[in-house]
Amino acid sequence: MENNNCPEKFNNPEYLGWKKRTAVFLLSQGISLFGSSMVNYAIVWYVTLKTLSGAMMTITILTSFLPQIMIALFAGVWADRYNRKYVIMASDGLTALATLVLAILFLAGYREIWLIFTAAAIRSIGAGIQSPAESSILPQFVPKEKLMRVNGINGSIRSFITLLSPAAGGFLLAAFSVEISFFVDVVTAVVAISILFFLKVSTHNKAGADQSTSVIEDFRQGISFVKSNSLIRNLLIYYAVFFFLISPAAFLTPLLITRSYGTEVWMLTANEVLYSGGSIFGGFLMASWGGFKNRMQTIALACAAYGISAVLLGLSTNFIFYLTVMFFTGIFSPVFYASEAVLIQETVDNDMQGRVFSMIDIIVMAVMPIGMLLFGPIADLTRVENLMVITGALMLVVGWVIFANKEKQINR
Repeated sequence: MENNNCPEKFNNPEYLGWKKRTAVFLLSQGISLFGSSMVNYAIVWYVTLKTLSGAMMTITILTSFLPQIMIALFAGVWADRYNRKYVIMASDGLTALATLVLAILFLAGYREIWLIFTAAAIRSIGAGIQSPAESSILPQFVPKEKLMRVNGINGSIRSFITLLSPAAGGFLLAAFSVEISFFVDVVTAVVAISILFFLKVSTHNKAGADQSTSVIEDFRQGISFVKSNSLIRNLLIYYAVFFFLISPAAFLTPLLITRSYGTEVWMLTANEVLYSGGSIFGGFLMASWGGFKNRMQTIALACAAYGISAVLLGLSTNFIFYLTVMFFTGIFSPVFYASEAVLIQETVDNDMQGRVFSMIDIIVMAVMPIGMLLFGPIADLTRVENLMVITGALMLVVGWVIFANKEKQINR
């Protein structure tokens, strides 16, 4: 039972025990993320170290994102039509099954790259189903006034897990073999699903209503909503440009490191650890600060910071300086994502949030592979550092455009 000094609306049955339910949810998703992150790093590092090819990296990214784009067309509708807890559990199970099959095949001696690509595609489908349900379930048991704090804490927890997972993945990859990481992911998925099973969440209105409309019609309603809502529409436009530009910084840094600094696994591990360390700090920053009153202003700050960081990473000639910049880059990850999540959670009706979050996923998942189709092959023709400087400068422009139009956005 919550403290009696809490606002009266916290005594709403929908929010009673929200702290305990939030803790259970974050625990289950943190455990799931730990295993999934290890496998994601293992896949990227395995392909990077085996091929040293920008083209192969591009294929890896495409197989990790294109299936998620296709399934996201329906995932948002499913998150709004069905019990979100069970949607999350089912998607986690699909991802674990694909990883288990890949581990068994690797143990049997089948280690072809196309098997990695196939497993990555199936895992992408699972992630696509899970993402909008996970983003939209929090307002069902977290009071609106606490959403920024919870999203900030969630960002720190996820960053801490992401900090541990590359270190663990690097250790397993160096000391044992890649399939060990695969089996760890299967175990963590089973544990996460078991914990989430006991979470009590009331069914949101649309999930409990008569589903007289088709999935396609529900998706069309989501599109119509976005078209009529200038705030969300502008957010999607900004996202499309920004995530296209950020693709080299997001995916080609392992290639940059192996080409310019060395091929040791510890270097790849340090790259991820420093970024995650910054993200942990950034998550606590958002939990305590809460960002600017105008959410778009906070997003503009994060975009500009990413741009500056990308330029500095491209200009760096010293690995210690590179890692320092990567740490400060990580600080603005939860600043960006927490502001975006709370903006939607505060302004969009809960029965529509699954579709809105899925449309954001579609934008992000579509433009980043498109970016890699361009930047991946170019990375085989020029230094990755050159791409970082150019795209970083353009990200600064995006941040300025968002900031310049901030007064046209809706304040909280």
